[in-house]
Amino acid sequence: MKILVNGGAGYIGSHVVKLLGELGGHEITVVDNLVTGFKDAILYGDFVKLDLSDYDAVDKLFEEKKFDAVIHFAASLVVPESVEDPLKYYMNNTANTTNVIRSCIKHGVNKFIFSSTAATYGEPSAEFIPVKESTPTNPINPYGSSKLMSETVLKDTAFAFDDFKYIALRYFNVAGASVDGKIGQSTKGATHLIKVAAETACGKREKMYVFGDDYDTEDGTCIRDYIHVEDLALAHLKALEYLNEGNDSDIFNCGYGHGFSVLEVLETMRKVSGVDFTAEIKERRAGDPSILISDNTKIKEVMGWEPKYDDLELICKTALDWEKKLP
Repeated sequence: MKILVNGGAGYIGSHVVKLLGELGGHEITVVDNLVTGFKDAILYGDFVKLDLSDYDAVDKLFEEKKFDAVIHFAASLVVPESVEDPLKYYMNNTANTTNVIRSCIKHGVNKFIFSSTAATYGEPSAEFIPVKESTPTNPINPYGSSKLMSETVLKDTAFAFDDFKYIALRYFNVAGASVDGKIGQSTKGATHLIKVAAETACGKREKMYVFGDDYDTEDGTCIRDYIHVEDLALAHLKALEYLNEGNDSDIFNCGYGHGFSVLEVLETMRKVSGVDFTAEIKERRAGDPSILISDNTKIKEVMGWEPKYDDLELICKTALDWEKKLP
């Protein structure tokens, strides 16, 4: 297959490109503007440096390459920033994605895998935990709203054009690095908890911060469902397989179905690193829900996805090992 991977130089995208390349048999084109991505994270395929806001260039690429499928990661994804600068998120995450979908329709590309997020659910009440795909969507920040809008564009497009099929994967909290140590999360100024904890354990930060210890949880800190990046990457390959088999458009949660609090994660990172680093309690951040845990029954039963790395210590250790390689 000829596959376009938008945002393939980024954290999750590069792991999907790696799996696709190792699988073989695909012609991969990676598009990235390298604002947050890294060219050396692209281990397979052809690279095109391009910003998706350049609509004419995007359309020209579709015309030249004649893609069979698109896997779309390219997005802005920092929740607090989305609250401060919502227009950036609606332009990049919704408008640019919509244009890619338009190019798909124009050039007959009928398979689309979309990188979505559990932030589309907002802050579900206790009756909806763990979160199912049928749980009402009610985002509490522009990041979640911008992703949900893109899902709506996909749904309406699939309704209007019978042969266009999509899978939206709603990620929970992705973390870790490839088990073989070849790639990982290299983002500067990252806000992901496990990445920040790894940086602190390596001495790259003097200390780190815990944003809020007054949530309605056992230890007062937020609880999240952490999924290893290679298990998440595998879900994309399963989604592509699923569409290739002629199945209809659908939405799937990507998580392990259980969660850990911020303090539990920090204790695990201290354990695997052997470093008793400092974590200071600060006020809550805007737009952070108390608990987000997935119900992953659907993706397991419908697509046959089986995670290999459901182990918080392994997730922390791979993140730490990768961090030690970075300058």
